[in-house]
Amino acid sequence: MTACAIEPAAADAEDRGPATGCVITADGSYAARLARSGDSWFPERWTLGPEPYAVPLPGDQPEEPGTEVQPLADGRVLISRRTEGRQLFSLLYPTGPGTGELPLGAVEGRARLLPPAPGGDRVYALTVSPGAGEVWLVAGGAFGPELVAEIPGRCSGGVWLDRAGRLLALDREVAGVTKTVAVDLARGGQVSPLLQISPHSDDRLLCADPDSGLLLIGSDAPSPGVERLGWGVLGSTLPVRFPESLRGEGCAVTPFAIQPGQVLTPEGCAVALRVDGPVGSWVGVWRPAERRVRHLAPPPGWLAGSGLWTGEGVLRLPYVTEGAPCGVAEWPAPWARTGGTTGAAGATGPGDPVRDGTAASEVPPDPDDAPGEPAEPDPPAPVAPRPVPLAEAPLGRLVTK
Repeated sequence: MTACAIEPAAADAEDRGPATGCVITADGSYAARLARSGDSWFPERWTLGPEPYAVPLPGDQPEEPGTEVQPLADGRVLISRRTEGRQLFSLLYPTGPGTGELPLGAVEGRARLLPPAPGGDRVYALTVSPGAGEVWLVAGGAFGPELVAEIPGRCSGGVWLDRAGRLLALDREVAGVTKTVAVDLARGGQVSPLLQISPHSDDRLLCADPDSGLLLIGSDAPSPGVERLGWGVLGSTLPVRFPESLRGEGCAVTPFAIQPGQVLTPEGCAVALRVDGPVGSWVGVWRPAERRVRHLAPPPGWLAGSGLWTGEGVLRLPYVTEGAPCGVAEWPAPWARTGGTTGAAGATGPGDPVRDGTAASEVPPDPDDAPGEPAEPDPPAPVAPRPVPLAEAPLGRLVTK
């Protein structure tokens, strides 16, 4: 499982992007969602194995639609409820025919859960306020919710950058401009710049894979005022690239999972995309080496925006139908059966930069592309002395200490 930002629930007026259908642990063993029975909502835990099954965890009264849930690696489910200007946190677990609940405490103000942390034994939340973002450890600590970091500016997003659950990327808005910063939770919330493509562009980190270093980025640097989906590699000497294949004319394209385990081969990582268009939502699959998006019909009842890749290149998509209240569809990537990047159309080696978004052998050439020219212009030069804006953050030093 790879770290991707979880957008806030759709019930919030200031949210951006579609809400995810369910939340999956970092190791892919459990999932949790807010299920519906008639007009009532209740938490539900899924066990994701060869034969997935669901366990309902209803409380004494129905939940509000905006309530958040997140599974832990031990099978318990954290629930976050908003009430009277506070966020209340509890752990839910099955107790025979009923549901056990362990109150954990509260955080003042409005907060949302961050994506599942690696390891699965801790849950973090981020407060939402114009002045500063606060990161709270709400499960897994010693004495209830603990404030672990305070970041000046309005914060959103949330992507884990390592397997230890130490480095957290947040999108921070200061003076009307959004940039991604890295927060070191082991150093009291020390903040380092992570992503700055140009001084005045809005740059957000959407997904990260700690194994390969592949990053999916949203930025308006190549087209001011219009966010484009791009990719880069942490520590690379190449700039962030914005392929035409990820442009999604007339559709919203949101990455939700990256194939893990592809150490040193980011070009071979498969990326799962949620595509929202006029006719509904479906799944796109892309990787840098192939240079095109494969569009897939999702299973009926897909919990849109939810899913995970296995290290072997199998995409698992959870779904719910009347006949299958807990289902997981599997789609093996075609290149996973042909030996990785070497057998795929448009494949490149680790030293061959991918600049275009389509493979010329499969898609007609763009008439705007001049012979011998790159398929699209490079983004504006970064402020950092090296050509990689991501290198502004000393992640190598932070990880090794």
